[in-house]
Amino acid sequence: MTQYAVVAHDYTDDDALDRRLANREAHLAGIRELARQGKFLSGGAFLDENGKMIGSNAHFQFEDRAALDAWLETEPYLTGRVWEHIEIREVKLFDPDA
Repeated sequence: MTQYAVVAHDYTDDDALDRRLANREAHLAGIRELARQGKFLSGGAFLDENGKMIGSNAHFQFEDRAALDAWLETEPYLTGRVWEHIEIREVKLFDPDA
């Protein structure tokens, strides 16, 4: 399995937070399923100086980049126009048990 860091910045228009909140439950349900499958490792929202959610930062592991990309095609934060810019990097996370 290959590990990835995903940093996603939300759109900045006036309706961006409303779209995030409207898609949040579907997004979290998908993340919970990925966690059950061992594919979601950690993550959450990042906030602006007022505590408003403006993006996401997460670590995943997938068989390969194609599998990650296939998941992203169905991710509610993408299909629902929440995430505008996404940066994906292959990473090697520290394993305290290794």
